Amino acid sequence: MHEILVVDDDDGLRLDLVDYLTIKGFRAAGADSAAACRQALERIAPDVIILDIRLPDGHGLALAREIQARFGVGCGLVMLTGLAEPIDRINGLDSGADAYLVKHATMREIEATVRSVIRRLPSTVVRSEAAPPPFDTGGWRVSRSDWTLEAPNSVRIPLTGTEIAFLGILLTNPGSVCSRAELIAALGRPSMRYNERNLDEVVRRLRRKVEQASGMMIPIRVAYGNGYSFTGDPAPGRLGGAAADLPPAERTLG
Repeated sequence: MHEILVVDDDDGLRLDLVDYLTIKGFRAAGADSAAACRQALERIAPDVIILDIRLPDGHGLALAREIQARFGVGCGLVMLTGLAEPIDRINGLDSGADAYLVKHATMREIEATVRSVIRRLPSTVVRSEAAPPPFDTGGWRVSRSDWTLEAPNSVRIPLTGTEIAFLGILLTNPGSVCSRAELIAALGRPSMRYNERNLDEVVRRLRRKVEQASGMMIPIRVAYGNGYSFTGDPAPGRLGGAAADLPPAERTLG
């Protein structure tokens, strides 16, 4: 049985969500503050944490990074917050969250998102009889057993659930263009909460993460009006770094 921790100081929402997830077959618990979350994590190792950004004793983004440092990709993170501006969503995903929902999301949508994140947890992979083989293209290697990307210079970069789902479908057909609709479907997010703008944010964030960690540009190429492709070109700085090769949304967001 998968364990879920709901961290929110809104007593009504937290209790309702814990009750709902319990009815749906999860083992669910709640915490009303960052301190209570840390105390809970001394007792349990949840599969997914549903986390509010505004907490009475701390900021949810800082807590998310703390959780990522402690558990890595072994724990899924779903942001559930009243902050709905694009920059808030970007900051939430940059903190390591696998999904970002605003608080008018329905209980069924939250449940669907939690199940989507769980399907991509490393523990799910470990339970299978054999770990799936890694994707390896042009010196770029994505391991689905430990959720990492290895650059041609041997630097290993941890991936979020969204990033490994995105790269997984690109590297299944290296060099071929994957449509935006296909990529969005592969990410497994509820359709009302995931769109083309979110997809561009994933690419922008992934490029920045890889460049900062390895000093290399990940070879993801834009096919304007269609989607993205992975060329497998290992040369640093040749693809993905020039502003002309970024979608308009990425050039605007920096």
